[in-house]
Amino acid sequence: MQAIYVDKHIPRLVLVKALKRLWPGVVFSPLSPARFATLPDPPLPGPRWVRVRNLMCGICASDVALLMAEADPTIAPAALPGNQRFYLGHEVVGEVVEVGPGVTRFREGDRVIMDTRFQGATCYSQEIEPPCRHCARGNLALCENASAGVGPRGAGGGWGDTFTAHESELYPVPDGLSAEQAMMVEPLSVTVRAALRRLPASGDRVLVVGCGIVGLNMVQSLRALAPECHITALARYSHQAEVARQLGADEVALRADPFDVTARVTGAKLYEGMFGNRMALGGFDVIYDCVGSSTTVQESLRLARAGGTVVMVGITLAPMKVDLTPVWYQEVDLIGVYAHGAEWWLGERRRTYDVVVQLLRDGLLTADGLITHRFPLERWREAIRTAMDKRTGSIKVIFELSERESEEHFRRTTHAAADPGG
Repeated sequence: MQAIYVDKHIPRLVLVKALKRLWPGVVFSPLSPARFATLPDPPLPGPRWVRVRNLMCGICASDVALLMAEADPTIAPAALPGNQRFYLGHEVVGEVVEVGPGVTRFREGDRVIMDTRFQGATCYSQEIEPPCRHCARGNLALCENASAGVGPRGAGGGWGDTFTAHESELYPVPDGLSAEQAMMVEPLSVTVRAALRRLPASGDRVLVVGCGIVGLNMVQSLRALAPECHITALARYSHQAEVARQLGADEVALRADPFDVTARVTGAKLYEGMFGNRMALGGFDVIYDCVGSSTTVQESLRLARAGGTVVMVGITLAPMKVDLTPVWYQEVDLIGVYAHGAEWWLGERRRTYDVVVQLLRDGLLTADGLITHRFPLERWREAIRTAMDKRTGSIKVIFELSERESEEHFRRTTHAAADPGG
């Protein structure tokens, strides 16, 4: 099994964080807790477990943040017990190549995408009965038993050739979806969930902060789910701005001051106090922050109208210093989004993945034009650098494993495991 992973090794993490300003390449060095390795293929750890051969996987900013040692050990999730090894890659589509005797949902040859495994253990993957209230409602990312430590955990991830998962952690790829569409279901589910967490009303003026892949997916998710809202997007690069317009943004501001944009689009009044302290009154109805830095969160709170909403879609794996006074002073709602789960949509509760698949089938969401670069796994360093450097024109960078190459590796490694002397 080939895999790129990060070990939970705090001394190494602290060392790399200290060195990388002077030596950026330290994240790829032996000092780093990150590794690219070929490991023995693990046996299926239980009767309801599945092995998947990867076909295609996207490079997500959250995985890159772990790889680049950007996670801070003092954030809330780090206080919870969990895996000591984080296998990277969750935007993955693959093919089932082995099933345990208790598996009922899949058979060999089925195409699947990773569902909940990267989020952590759930009541269902740990086979805990009865399930907690969140798992019972379909919001498995919020599982109250995620740190219970019951049973095994999967090995491998999307940034590799194979992985193992409990059958509850996978989602079947519906017939008619291409591999590219299937791979985009997971990242699209994040922005669909964000839109449904605070769905704009007809005529609402909406701001999307950032036009990386999350921001662009946010634009198309809003256009699909709230077609009568007015969408303004803030972009840093011209290729992002062009795609944002194609996906339905009414206005795109390229490298513009967000306060000036807010005043122009919404008619908000701008005020400036000492030390460049700025505030807008009468701004956007809803703001989707698809960057999630301390700067963008603070500015978003000040650019929302009184009684408006800021939805945090982008994430930062470190504590942030943010002025939260608009939350009480202007009664601005601050909402967070984590992955996907269950949504209230068209009068019924549906899984986020189901909503995304339906919107893809209806042509209201698309994967076309979003995958800009494809790399084989062995060029992973180049792929990561391309994904991080938007001057390359990158939007979504993916690892692509041909079926023949992954099949040959799978057969070679399983044969070696079965016959160590051969």
